[in-house]
Amino acid sequence: MRAVLLFISHASLLLLLSDISMAGNKELVVTTIKQDPYTMAKGGPLEGYCMDLLSELAKKLGFRYTVHLVRDGAYGRMDDNGNWNGMIGEVTRGEADLAVAPLTLTAARERVVGMTKPFMQTGISILLRKDSAQEESGLFDFLAPFSTETWVGLLLAYLLTACCFCLVCRLSPGESGQSESEHNNFTLLHSLWYAAGALSLQGAGPHPRSGSARVISATWWLFTLVLLSCYFANLSSTQPRDSAHLMIKGFEDLANQDVIEYGTLAGSSTLAFFKNSNNPAYRRIYEHMERRKSFVASMDEGVQKAKDGNYAFIGESVSLDLAVARYCELVRAHEVIGMRGYSIVTPLGSPMLKNLSVAVLQLSEAGELAYLRSKWWASSCVADGGRGSGGKGHGLRGVFVLLAVGLGVALLIAILELTARARSRAQEQRKSCCTVLSAELSQRLRGGGANRQEESAEKNKA
Repeated sequence: MRAVLLFISHASLLLLLSDISMAGNKELVVTTIKQDPYTMAKGGPLEGYCMDLLSELAKKLGFRYTVHLVRDGAYGRMDDNGNWNGMIGEVTRGEADLAVAPLTLTAARERVVGMTKPFMQTGISILLRKDSAQEESGLFDFLAPFSTETWVGLLLAYLLTACCFCLVCRLSPGESGQSESEHNNFTLLHSLWYAAGALSLQGAGPHPRSGSARVISATWWLFTLVLLSCYFANLSSTQPRDSAHLMIKGFEDLANQDVIEYGTLAGSSTLAFFKNSNNPAYRRIYEHMERRKSFVASMDEGVQKAKDGNYAFIGESVSLDLAVARYCELVRAHEVIGMRGYSIVTPLGSPMLKNLSVAVLQLSEAGELAYLRSKWWASSCVADGGRGSGGKGHGLRGVFVLLAVGLGVALLIAILELTARARSRAQEQRKSCCTVLSAELSQRLRGGGANRQEESAEKNKA
């Protein structure tokens, strides 16, 4: 008995290998549908996510293939007579050996064709204009007009400016005092307070007297004025432009309003999901779409209607993510329902089915599918969906450069002022200018007390 079972198993294995070898020797006919970015024709051979996936599978399994677009331009739906159209129909009729496209794995389809392990997970979500989608307000939304890099740069600029104030006022003879009763008001603590006062447009006295310190003060005021103008402009742009415009967060909000029209692709598995659902909100969505006939004929039409405004397009989340990556005024709702997968279709009982499933899993484990996703879904929009775009690092780079130049010029002027004073004192004391300048620098950087005592002693002698 055991020998008979081994013989039958061996014969079945040989038959399977023979079928696979025959499939590998002949050129497989692959049907697909034109949909960006899965399959695209741009004046040359077909390209896209599905074409790259098909190429990787052919390398792994060693088969040759030719690709053609489905004749009726449909994915596959059964009519009242039980006949299938689209890519599913071509496979069932033997007109194609494989269908490689974003075909959703469903029970109805798997009854008539073979479907591999999903090569991409997706679900159902909502595509809207950004002014129709509600974002959760956060505790720190007031920071949104500027990026993190800009806030860090602002903090560093504030500290650097205060330190430069303190240093310049120590170096400049105009700030160190000309008599015993006068002293340098710009300590590090007061410099920090003075810079903070200018940043809030309040001002804080006393004000600098020397030309070098006034250069820093004027530059910092200009920096503050430009920065605050950008902040308030970007803060106002993050507010809703029309307070009466209805906000949509998910399917419950969509079902409970009648201001924004919504619809989905006619004859799609997304429509079937709402039609067969027992969820009251989903049923209301289906009945609304059926009553208003708000279906669209293609994905492109749905995206265009969403761009035009006052329309929410319900579709596959991965397809909606592509639209969001291409059109910056659109956003996809966070809620995703009805998770399902895209699979490759083979004829029912095909020996290629298991091998294709294993190859798909291998590509997933190797990170190839994730790479293809990032390659074909690359976004052309700026980070944060363009919120506060004027306050990003590139928009304020010039004013930071201006501040750095102003600080550098002020330090140079302070050194020139101190050098001029050192030359004058060197002539009076008949000493080398370098010696007097070095002594001045040492005294001022250590603190102004020793310098003022020396000045007072010289005046008393005089």
